[in-house]
Amino acid sequence: MTNNEKIASLIHIDGVSKEEILSLLTPPKDLAFADVALPCFRFAKALRKSPVEIASGLADEITSSLPSFLLSCTALNGYLNFKFSREDLAKTTLLSVLRDQENYGRSDEGHGKTICIDFSSVNIAKPFHIGHLSSTVIGGALARAFDFLGYNVVRINHLGDWGTQFGKMIVAYKMWGNEEEVEKGGVKALHKLYVKFHEEAEKDDSLNDLGRAYFKKIEDGDEEALALFEKFKTISLAEAKRVYERLGIEFDSYAGESFYNDKMQPVLDKLERAGLLVDSDGAKVVQVGEDMPPCLLVRSDGATLYATRDLAAAYYRKNTYDFYKCLYVVAYQQNLHFKQVFKVLELLGEPWAKDLEHVAFGMVSLADGTMSSRQGKVVYLEDVLNSAVQKAQKVIEEKSPNLENKSEIAEQVGVGAVIFGALFNSRIKDITFSYDKVLNFDGETCPYVQYTHARASSLLEKAGAFDAGKADFTCLENAHELITLISSFKNAVKLAAEKREPSVITRHAVDIAEAFNKYYIDNRILNAPDGEKEARLALTFAVRQVLKNALTLLGIAAPEKM
Repeated sequence: MTNNEKIASLIHIDGVSKEEILSLLTPPKDLAFADVALPCFRFAKALRKSPVEIASGLADEITSSLPSFLLSCTALNGYLNFKFSREDLAKTTLLSVLRDQENYGRSDEGHGKTICIDFSSVNIAKPFHIGHLSSTVIGGALARAFDFLGYNVVRINHLGDWGTQFGKMIVAYKMWGNEEEVEKGGVKALHKLYVKFHEEAEKDDSLNDLGRAYFKKIEDGDEEALALFEKFKTISLAEAKRVYERLGIEFDSYAGESFYNDKMQPVLDKLERAGLLVDSDGAKVVQVGEDMPPCLLVRSDGATLYATRDLAAAYYRKNTYDFYKCLYVVAYQQNLHFKQVFKVLELLGEPWAKDLEHVAFGMVSLADGTMSSRQGKVVYLEDVLNSAVQKAQKVIEEKSPNLENKSEIAEQVGVGAVIFGALFNSRIKDITFSYDKVLNFDGETCPYVQYTHARASSLLEKAGAFDAGKADFTCLENAHELITLISSFKNAVKLAAEKREPSVITRHAVDIAEAFNKYYIDNRILNAPDGEKEARLALTFAVRQVLKNALTLLGIAAPEKM
């Protein structure tokens, strides 16, 4: 039982479960003041007392027979503050890590609940560029975090594989394409044709009409058009999966927009019967409120839109997976789109509409402006990964020329640096992409955390087997901050999932790495006296394990040597 669980068992409030108490326990802003705190504001209405009175009463009750694992329990401004016995916290935490290892921090709180996560969602026949990085790694990290917390996670890649652009691609391929060049060049060759089409269409607008005509052929099942469409899709997915493999990303479903082509009409019929679908200059819309423009579902020419397919997808996912939550990891530029879609489902009276959530994130742009597939102004994600790996290889050659498996470790360090860089700051922040910034190996970076893991691994390898039963945990008084960070790893994972914010885990890993490196400089480990040595090796083991667990949740490898 963790110390937080012990605290939750001590507190008895009518109508409040132990689980709710546990969920409310939070680390204070200043660890010097307390190790964990319980805000009592939520209980004020039920108990008809002020939070200050509630906290004070609970503090008196607990301190009257203070358990040995607590150093103190005090009340201040409506908070109940706990300080743990340093020795007890060290012993309980480190032995828990030694026991649970890769499962340390794991829970079953999500047992029986399914979470669908729609993320990455690349476009067929367009480059997998740096703009897709955030959605891909945020979604991947959230999927792992929810899985770690016991949820059944369904990872969905809602492919952009429908629309007029595919008619345009066919036109470009037929007019300027070469089968051998496309087979060899892959998505880059297809993208080159896409750019060529838009350049030529600016001179000759009839090409756009031809593109729409060819997309109509795809919709109508034309044999040649469908064959080319499937060809583009196969080439695109093969390249995307190669990038996903390097990023440690997997999907349970690649059901994209085209999958819902025959599933939209039942939704439109349902809206029609509910009297929600209205004509607007030949188009069909749903009025979603005064604070939003109408949600356009069918154009005047009969074409459907993203919103129509997203409504069909929401019904399909609810019927297929019966989700507890369905998250859409999509840039904040689509805020209005998701507000409209969710409101339409609410107007239809679907009780699960409240369980749909847009997990928005900031946009990625180049230093000289926003990227554009049409203009060919993109940075391929695979090129970014390759550049990061090359730089890592160079650094490793300089610092560790005798290191085995240098290429493998360079891949782990380089790719990890790109992922970590995308997950370090709050997801809502815009990113101006810069090679210098992403590939900087100094400061609060992935290589720093990975190196700390490797340092701990090296120490443990040199030490050999040790007996934690002989450890003198009293010697770890000066490691209290580090031990507190290790003990709060489970809370960090939970908070990351609750806030849909992987940066909580990323920054927690950096904090642990910084605290351990400071401890390493100030304290002997391998040549410490008996008892102290075992305690410090147990601490080193816990640091290595928690850093590895954190990096694994982020989709990053933890090299044993660097």
